[in-house]
Amino acid sequence: MNIRGHDMPLLVSLTVMLDERNITRAAARLGISQPALSAQLARLRDLFEDQLLTPAASGKGMVLTPRANELREPLRLALQNVQDVIGTPSGFDPKTSDRTFTIGANDNATAIVGSRLVSFSRRDGLSGIRFAFRSIDLTKLAGQLEAGDLDVALVSKNAAPNGMPSQPLLEERFMMAQRKDHPRGSRRPTMKEYSRLEHVIVSGEGGGFRGFIDDVLAKDGLTRRVAVSVQHYSVVPLLLQSTDLVCTLPQRFLSRYQDVLQSLPLPFDTRPFTLHATWHARFDNDRGHQWLRQQLKDCAT
Repeated sequence: MNIRGHDMPLLVSLTVMLDERNITRAAARLGISQPALSAQLARLRDLFEDQLLTPAASGKGMVLTPRANELREPLRLALQNVQDVIGTPSGFDPKTSDRTFTIGANDNATAIVGSRLVSFSRRDGLSGIRFAFRSIDLTKLAGQLEAGDLDVALVSKNAAPNGMPSQPLLEERFMMAQRKDHPRGSRRPTMKEYSRLEHVIVSGEGGGFRGFIDDVLAKDGLTRRVAVSVQHYSVVPLLLQSTDLVCTLPQRFLSRYQDVLQSLPLPFDTRPFTLHATWHARFDNDRGHQWLRQQLKDCAT
């Protein structure tokens, strides 16, 4: 006997027929016509090479063959197990889980949100859960989320792939950073002074010398000189401490270096930066993923 995937619904029908021992009642219970169920019984007889049910001598109902009697209970239990599997959502207990979550983020987002995520999980005794933080290539982000290579990515709203769900985590404002005892003093720069300073830029693409600040300056007919371009936020404080370069950075990032860097308001208004968590919709109802998203949200407050 060879049961194929498309024959599986026949086993459900067989279970009902073995219970009812009456084709009319079984068809009504299954919500199909009597002729359709009779055709299924014929197919089942071919598969099992047994009559399974035969007309009762009284003319009322059917009686089970010895083979059908053997099948009845194991078949009922097997189908119940299948129902239990598909009907019960997978659970997730962070206290006992050994799941690894992979998070795409740059070093700034990792330091701000990721560090608190790890700290909170250890504080709560969740020693089995592991976190892997990976840098993001925006050109591959959608595919990595879809494939499950990344559970979630921490990006700006504009960088979240189209059609994928996201949730805001935090809103940032930008400040100008310089070393303490900078020769220009500690006053807020004017637009012209800001444009004359030499700048460091953090370019996610690597090697880029232009950012959104340049678009703001261009509206007033100004340009700035970007002397250094780096890919990682963590390099910037080292550069600023040993030079007269300046950099425009998120306020939360700069708060970690207040002992060595000075933060000043910008001479112009900039749009706030909102960090979002984004993921593939197939993880919407995953209990572990729901837990992770809530933890990220808590860590950003």
